[in-house]
Amino acid sequence: MDDTLEHFAAQGTPPLPATAVSGTLDHDGARLWYASLGTGPAVILLHGGLGHAGNCAYQIPVLADAGYRVIALDTRGHGRSTSDNSPYHYSRLATDVLALIDHLGIPQAHLVGWSDGACTALILADAHPDRVAGVFFFACNMDPSGALPFVPTPVIGNCLTRHKADYAALSATPGDFAAFMDAVGEMQRSEPNYTEADLAGIAVPVTVAHSTGDEFIRAEHAAYLAASIPGARMVTLDGVTHFAPLQRPDLFNTAVLDFLAWAGPR
Repeated sequence: MDDTLEHFAAQGTPPLPATAVSGTLDHDGARLWYASLGTGPAVILLHGGLGHAGNCAYQIPVLADAGYRVIALDTRGHGRSTSDNSPYHYSRLATDVLALIDHLGIPQAHLVGWSDGACTALILADAHPDRVAGVFFFACNMDPSGALPFVPTPVIGNCLTRHKADYAALSATPGDFAAFMDAVGEMQRSEPNYTEADLAGIAVPVTVAHSTGDEFIRAEHAAYLAASIPGARMVTLDGVTHFAPLQRPDLFNTAVLDFLAWAGPR
């Protein structure tokens, strides 16, 4: 348990298991890094803004042990993945994930998205429902009204400390964190802009998960998403914040495994 993210700030997350296989693919001006572990139905983990695939280190071995092929992607410009310095858009990030699915020869995958990764996952599911078996949508908004005013906290500060250190260690442009943060922030402030009608057109199983202490997303917005997406379920994670996968991995992993069992193959 790391509720304050002090351990995360100081030490980061554990390394990926030695049996994980990593690779890269070139797509749309970026070289994208990914890692894969396990066999079985494919589950792609999409991390939050400014982070990298290693932020999902507490999820990867658990899901692999549960019988899934777990794939974690460094979003373009994040971690070990490069960027062509053009503006970030969630729709473009979604095409990167689709390129990864194609690259790995996966007919269909479940997507587990956290924050920016959740928007990316849902946009891909909307555009290509035949390739997405379901979406676990955690801690993001699908229109600007869903975001809370930004209020700095020690927990957020600890997370940013680690993101900055990891960026310096992993990125091909280690000195550009401030510009990188500004570019990602511009996307977060202006996108996505889904209407209720857009949400009603989503045709894959979706679980909307919201933490009671989320610093960025309104609880009523999460409830609205669950009510607006046909057949969607709502899950509330108590005692955690926007950073639940790091704070209390067992709680988060239980919710993800329940989603995967519920969504099943399509």
